[in-house]
Amino acid sequence: MRLPILTVLLAAPLLPQLPPPNSAGVAMGHLHFLTRDSEAHKKIWIDGLGAKVVKAGTLELYMLPDVLVALRKGEPSGGTEGTVVNHLGFKVKDLDATKARLTAAGAKLDHDVPQGRQSFFLFPEGVMVEFIEDKSLPVAVQHHHIHFASNQLDEMRAWYAKVFGAVPGMRGKFKAADLPGVNLSWNQVGSPPAPTKGRTMDHIGFEVRNLEAYCKKLEVAGLKFDRGYTKLPALGLDVAFFTDPWGTNIELTEGLAALR
Repeated sequence: MRLPILTVLLAAPLLPQLPPPNSAGVAMGHLHFLTRDSEAHKKIWIDGLGAKVVKAGTLELYMLPDVLVALRKGEPSGGTEGTVVNHLGFKVKDLDATKARLTAAGAKLDHDVPQGRQSFFLFPEGVMVEFIEDKSLPVAVQHHHIHFASNQLDEMRAWYAKVFGAVPGMRGKFKAADLPGVNLSWNQVGSPPAPTKGRTMDHIGFEVRNLEAYCKKLEVAGLKFDRGYTKLPALGLDVAFFTDPWGTNIELTEGLAALR
C-alpha cells in the first residue's frame, strides 16, 4: 500500500536549513573559523554534532538547523577568550548523549552547569561553545545564540537592532536581541574586548535577502565596508564584509539559504 505523499514527508527527518529572514531581510547565516587543523574541527561538527556536508561551488560547509559552519586554513592568534564574541551556543535534545559524542570526536568538556542542564565545551584552538538541553527540540541539535562581551552593552544591542532589525529583549538574566536563527546575548565587561578578526572564531555571518540593495542602504547610513558588495559566481554567493564598532568581524551573504 502506497502512503500519501504528505504522510511520507511528515515521517521524514527534518532537514537542516537556514531560517527565513525577518522584515529587514536578515537571518542567521554562518560561523567562520580560521584553523590550523580543519580535520579536527570537521570531525567535531560532523561526528559530534551530526552536521551535514553541503557545497557552495568548491567551498565545503557543515549545516545544522539555523546555521552553517565554514573552515579556512590559517594561523589563528587565539581563541574566543577575551574577544567580543565570548562564546557560541546551541540547544540539544539530549545533553548527556551530546556530551558523549563531542568527547569522542575530540572536544574537551570545560565545565557543567548542572542546575541549568548546560555544558561548556572547548573546541580546538580555543573556541568556547555552550550546549543547553531542551527536551522539546524536534531535532538533536539546533543553533541557539552568540554571546557577546562588551563594555558598551546597551549601545551594542541598540546598534544590532538598528542595523539588522534584531528585536531587543531578555534571555534569562542577559540583555539580548533576536534574529531568525539566533539569539544575540550580551555580558557586561569592564574594558573593550579584543576584535575577532584573525582569531579562531574569525567572523560571524548573516544571510541577507537582496544583499546589493541592503549594502547600498548601509553605505548611505554611513557604514564603512572592509569589502564591499561582491558577486562570487563560482560559489553561487554574493558577499560583503565589515566590522562592527566593537570589533566583531561580520560577513553578509546571499545564496547560503539555497543550500540543502
